[in-house]
Amino acid sequence: MNQNISGYNAAINKKIKTEQVEQIIKAIIAGKYSWACVLVLQFAGYNPIDYIPYRTYIRLLKTNCLLGNSQQN
Repeated sequence: MNQNISGYNAAINKKIKTEQVEQIIKAIIAGKYSWACVLVLQFAGYNPIDYIPYRTYIRLLKTNCLLGNSQQN
């Protein structure tokens, strides 16, 4: 009955760093809940594409990564 799934075990052992938690909290405070979900999945070692539709994921990346880069300049 014990099933060893290597991908599952690797994800359990991955810890989210303080800086990453701060990014997630900033996204939540800004009301970007979908982006916060993407960050949680990425930081936990999962591929967001497995859980979020491709078009939605690409839109979130464009909105948040491109917007984030333009705000830093």
